[in-house]
Amino acid sequence: MDENENKFEVISSKVSNANFKKNNGNGFGKTILLPFISGVVGCSVVIGTCFGIPSIKEKLIGDTTVEASINHTGGEGTTSNLISLSNYSNTAVYAANKILPSIVGIEVSFTATSNSFFGFGQPVTSTATATGSGIIISEDGYIVTNNHVVSGSSSSSYSYYELSEATSVKVKLNSNTYGDNAIFDAKIVGKDSQTDLAVLKIEKTGLTAAEFADSSQAVVGEFAMAVGSPLGLDTTVTTGIISAVNREVVSDGTKYICIQTDAAINSGNSGGALVNSEGKVIGINTLKLSGNGVEGIGFAIPINSTLDIIDELIEHNKVIRPYIGITGQDLDEETAKKNNLVVGIYVKDVESFSPAEKAGFKIGDVIIKADGKDIKTMDELNEIKNSHKVDDTMSITVNRDGEEKELSVKLAETP
Repeated sequence: MDENENKFEVISSKVSNANFKKNNGNGFGKTILLPFISGVVGCSVVIGTCFGIPSIKEKLIGDTTVEASINHTGGEGTTSNLISLSNYSNTAVYAANKILPSIVGIEVSFTATSNSFFGFGQPVTSTATATGSGIIISEDGYIVTNNHVVSGSSSSSYSYYELSEATSVKVKLNSNTYGDNAIFDAKIVGKDSQTDLAVLKIEKTGLTAAEFADSSQAVVGEFAMAVGSPLGLDTTVTTGIISAVNREVVSDGTKYICIQTDAAINSGNSGGALVNSEGKVIGINTLKLSGNGVEGIGFAIPINSTLDIIDELIEHNKVIRPYIGITGQDLDEETAKKNNLVVGIYVKDVESFSPAEKAGFKIGDVIIKADGKDIKTMDELNEIKNSHKVDDTMSITVNRDGEEKELSVKLAETP
């Protein structure tokens, strides 16, 4: 029984007793009124008891669960859905129970080497460690995480050291599902710095693979839960909402299109899952903003954009990307006018034996179109190039000495 139901029973009892005492001692009351009041009291007790039993109460007066009306406005107008607050309160519990068996903790060891101060003496070596999280993606032991976890770039304490390739990778499974000592050696199947993704493999079967959602359906304001091992605290969950979708973020010169969330993401969460209310993965926790005045700004790589990358890392141990072979610089209007050039991408260098050299590119060319589309930046050129496969032919238009020239480039594999 809840608090309101308890109060209902207490009030009923007091009122009945007061009426009984008020009429006690009267002859009429003893012969007629007393039996009548006794019947009322008996009915009150029975009804009060019935209202204290949820199943009987529901049959008597129906479900009294408080509901909230939430309006969804779309292109075709406004609709109203009713959401049970009692059911909503269990959302986080359900999502956590669904995803936690599929989340792992990761610890990677490296050899860190640094020259001594001012270049004197012998090099200093030590052991560096990086920690992170991962998501089980198959029952036979494949795990996806971030490249920066297994490459050591997440270990800021060793930023002045040169790190070796990983000397050891340990994966810890969820203790509630697999036991307290479920720690396994893992091998790095493949990794890709451009997308900040990596795939690991442990020799174990019967694992619980995470379920993936369609991240393109994620909407601002939707429930979101971040799961991982922040600061070494295994299987930690934090909740919030989706703050933005398709958020463009640039980190260390690499551009990511991310899902933004206010669910707390801390060191060690990298590689863990961002899940929806169904406990299905919508993103891989990767970045966060930190500093004075910054709170609750984290980013996850949408799971849809990782699927092809994961497949390539498993199949080829790397991502096979097409390659042109130029070094370019964006020209804005001011720079172009100052140098008597057009707006576009200035070709600073053409690599020897590259597809660009074979196609006839020259230093000083300004790229203005790719596949017939006007472009102005290297990002735009790379986006079109990456939509192709190796051995595809790509049409690129350059401005050379004031004249436009169309070049046909047969894309090769990135060396």
